[in-house]
Amino acid sequence: MQVTRDFSHYVRAAGAGIQHIDLAVEGVHCAGCMAKIERGLQAIPDVTMARVNLTDRRVALEWKQGTLDPARFIDRLEELGYKAYPYETESAEATEVAESRFLLRCLGVAAFATMNVMMLSIPVWSGNVSDMLPEQRDFFHWLSALIALPAAAYAGQPFFRSAWRALSNKTTNMDVPISIGVCLALGMSVVETVNHAEHAYFDAAIMLLTFLLVGRFLDQNMRRRTRAVAGNLAALKAETAAKFVGPDEISQVPVVAIHPGDIVLLRPGERCAVDGTVIEGRSEIDQSLITGETLYVMAEHGTPVYAGSMNISGTLRVRVSAASEATLLAEITRLLDNALQARSRYMRLADRASRLYAPVVHATALITILGWVIAGANWHDAIVTGVAVLIITCPCALGLAIPTVQTVASGAMFKAGVLLNSGDAIERLAEADHVIFDKTGTLTLPDLDVTNAADIPADVFDLAGRLALSSHHPVAAAVAQAAGAKSPIVGAVEEAGQGVRAVVDGVEIRLGRPSFCGAEALVGGVTLDPEASVVAFSKGADRFILSVRQGLRPDAQAVIAALKDRNIGIEILSGDRESAVIAAAHALGVAEWRAGVTPADKIARIEELKRRGAKVLMVGDGMNDAPSLAAAHVSMSPISAAHLSQATADLVFLGRPLAPVIAAIDSARKALHLMRQNLWLAIGYNVLAVPVAISGVVTPLIAAAAMSGSSILVMLNSLRARSASREFV
Repeated sequence: MQVTRDFSHYVRAAGAGIQHIDLAVEGVHCAGCMAKIERGLQAIPDVTMARVNLTDRRVALEWKQGTLDPARFIDRLEELGYKAYPYETESAEATEVAESRFLLRCLGVAAFATMNVMMLSIPVWSGNVSDMLPEQRDFFHWLSALIALPAAAYAGQPFFRSAWRALSNKTTNMDVPISIGVCLALGMSVVETVNHAEHAYFDAAIMLLTFLLVGRFLDQNMRRRTRAVAGNLAALKAETAAKFVGPDEISQVPVVAIHPGDIVLLRPGERCAVDGTVIEGRSEIDQSLITGETLYVMAEHGTPVYAGSMNISGTLRVRVSAASEATLLAEITRLLDNALQARSRYMRLADRASRLYAPVVHATALITILGWVIAGANWHDAIVTGVAVLIITCPCALGLAIPTVQTVASGAMFKAGVLLNSGDAIERLAEADHVIFDKTGTLTLPDLDVTNAADIPADVFDLAGRLALSSHHPVAAAVAQAAGAKSPIVGAVEEAGQGVRAVVDGVEIRLGRPSFCGAEALVGGVTLDPEASVVAFSKGADRFILSVRQGLRPDAQAVIAALKDRNIGIEILSGDRESAVIAAAHALGVAEWRAGVTPADKIARIEELKRRGAKVLMVGDGMNDAPSLAAAHVSMSPISAAHLSQATADLVFLGRPLAPVIAAIDSARKALHLMRQNLWLAIGYNVLAVPVAISGVVTPLIAAAAMSGSSILVMLNSLRARSASREFV
């Protein structure tokens, strides 16, 4: 009977003519595994991308539509020595928990055995072994074997299984020499015991496994903590929503069955499943994920809400603008995945070094054994030295040097409201010494506000806000939002390009152009911000002028000051009119600015700075900023930016504040410093340790301690990337 495998349910479109699937892969432990998997999958014709995420052991694959069966990828991974299956968050988390528990059991067994074997070794090593009775010495050795052999067989499974899969598929990985070293140490110890030799190495073998398991368990837990950020995002996704299927009838439906334009009910205590706008009701909502603001926001008519927001108190009706994978939360999740999968040039350097590891280590150990034999040593001493070389040269520290820093830094940046969208963004951002800001939507908020609301009588402003609800113009929406209007005026009529009018208590009221409201004479008499838009309101014979504009981001001045403190050059390039740009520049204390620039002008300025040796960080949000974002050394966009700008930018920041720009720069500089430190630690360790091991003065036990200690030191150093940003506000 022929069995077919259908994975079409897990395949999604990733662009024009491109398909995408995520696979969970077991047995991925190091940079060497990542490189082997990516090379093996990219060798398949029509595969356009294969990227391993070591944090959650996931492989992201893309290929030309209709050319490949996803089952082929699983078969190829099996040939490479890895078991794979379609990635699902729940099953992946369950598998991760089970593996973590298994590692902990192995560690417990190894640690227990180590303590007991070391106690048995003390009488042998502390006294004069030659003075002991052979029967006594053999008894201690056999008792050690009785403890160490079954303990090693159980505790060494994570390494033995991985090594066997690699060897059975005619490949190698880091676990192969580890397994060879452990088995050689145990085998030699049994032979030594049978031959009544003075020394055995059961303690070295079982302690090696203990150190290795400690390092692997710590590494896995650190990755799980960072991956928990993505898991927390996934937990924010509501799978169903209460959709209105009639005027007063709702139905609980899956999110995939909800479309833009539908109306959903959001009850107290529920998480919003969609992006949309409140059309009825009033409540406090927690949308700190999007805005970074921890205080609750009052949601009422016209307030935007996002998937993942928590409704606190009242009941809301929400008109859907996006659902399922089109929501802002889904976009943030995809950007975070990019961050966790990103590959830097330092990581690629570590990958290449790890790729050479297995053959170099095996060759070094073999040459050491043969060299000592040629020099006159017996086979026993030569093999002991070779085992020490095998153990001490394990490049676990090198394999962890870059991924651990990048993983920790990515998590720290996310907590600061920054998502990576490029593999080497951290390194390029750390080098930035000049920042170019776009003005509109970057230094300013994307939303409009009424700047002179305090000068308008409250009853008049409330009436203007209610009238504004009947208009579709964005300026009118800003007036309605600022006035807190809830109910529109019945019978209002909008005149295209002019404004909206209505009659209230026999008096005509109008909102719109000054000429439409008969308020031209007032415009010149009102002191307005040079970048403000003017909207007039009339009620009978009374006339009022409203100033509507985009306000500066609340912490823009503090961010500019912080950049200056870091000796970073700053300038503003904007396509806006000169009066508006100079007002923003003066308010922020920026001396260099240009107004009325085109996308080509921005690129020309960036190229000019490059020729001077500057490393330019471009921060922009508009579609016209996309070319300059691509031309800069590194680039950032707010989450409110056009999709093209988001796709082009190396980093994306969340919320209304501009503070994530500083947080990202500080984190990147700290991370780059730690990456370099880790590489020097790993390289320096091998430069010092390998010659010492070859010289024969290091026992397998000391080699195990040194190798594991270097890995733990690298991981602990990487954790310093969690707190990189300095306070500046």
